[in-house]
Amino acid sequence: MDRLLLLLPTTTYRTQAFLDAACTLGVDVVCASEKPSTLEAQAPDHLLTLDFTDPDASAARVAAFAGRRPLSAVVGVDDLTTVAAAAIAERLGLRSSATAAVVAAHDKYRMRQCLAATGVPIPRFRRIALKDDPFLAARGVAFPCVLKPLALSASRGVIRANTVDQFVAAFRRIATLLRRDDVEISGDAAQFLLAEEYLPGLEVALEGLLVGGMLHTLALFDKPDPLEGPFFEETIYVTPSRLPAGVQESISRVAAAGCAALGLAEGPVHAELRVNDGGPWVLEIAARSIGGLCSRTLRFGTGMSLEEIILRHALGWPIASLARERRPAGVMMLPIPRAGRLRSVRGTEAAGAVPGVEEVAITAHPGQELVPLPEGWQYLGFIFARADTPDAVEAALRDAHARLVFELD
Repeated sequence: MDRLLLLLPTTTYRTQAFLDAACTLGVDVVCASEKPSTLEAQAPDHLLTLDFTDPDASAARVAAFAGRRPLSAVVGVDDLTTVAAAAIAERLGLRSSATAAVVAAHDKYRMRQCLAATGVPIPRFRRIALKDDPFLAARGVAFPCVLKPLALSASRGVIRANTVDQFVAAFRRIATLLRRDDVEISGDAAQFLLAEEYLPGLEVALEGLLVGGMLHTLALFDKPDPLEGPFFEETIYVTPSRLPAGVQESISRVAAAGCAALGLAEGPVHAELRVNDGGPWVLEIAARSIGGLCSRTLRFGTGMSLEEIILRHALGWPIASLARERRPAGVMMLPIPRAGRLRSVRGTEAAGAVPGVEEVAITAHPGQELVPLPEGWQYLGFIFARADTPDAVEAALRDAHARLVFELD
């Protein structure tokens, strides 16, 4: 029986989806987390504790484990585990992109250097040391610009600045964020931030799978809510995209060129791009699949989940079809309106009764301290919908959201 190693951070939304996919495939699963499980001593063949921030140590630990319990594949389920998963796969000779390529994708500055070197369209950018005087740093930046950390995801710490004063405020706010106890970064990511040109236009997300260096576009999501700042909280994703076919093809071509520039060759890819009169521009390419619970919007072939496709690819198993179901689908990531402690949620039944809505999943729990962007990274929950047209999907998501009431202290 094939044995699969899943890297599952305690903070991830993705655990159940990947475990369900592994169960469907009937593979033996080993789960690794950054915190020890109380059951690890009782199940040493199926539970591991790894330091995901130290890929080399993780690879050495897993190599010792694989000496007695050989592994067929390793999959990191989200952004915190991509580099460790690549290092483990490289050490064991398993299917994955090269570690150096995944490291480049994980560092926004390195990513832009690689993309710029091969002519992939990206915004102008500059790396700035956090020890620098922000007023002096602002002198070399054209406005409007966007400041962001080098290694965080989910739009955390991403702030638009239109003036020098806003630049300085954003600089200091990001520096404070990077010192928070719940931010685990080191090296350049703890010493620098990125300032880049703000690009107007529509934003899209591309979900893809790399096989032998070829990018297969699994889904292209429209983001109908304007993402203009000062923060960039993502809300609605709808697929298929309503952009013209030619524009969609150019998006896929530019994303594929970006993957090649980084050296990514195998596994899932989640890319964010802006589209304007100048064509598609790459904002991010991550060597992982879509975050949160958003993958529930995607079904393939005869009903395969995105996670099943990812595991089949990692295991080297055949995949009957990479074609997404034709029916339009979408998700709304429920934004946190303000900081506070969640008291209650009302209206979930009314939201779930909206035609087209399949599920209202409230992931925040009563009593939870809520932190909005740019310091926070979590959502209140997710709404999922399917309908006959992308417009109907978007309307159902907005209608359902309007029926929810979140009471915060």
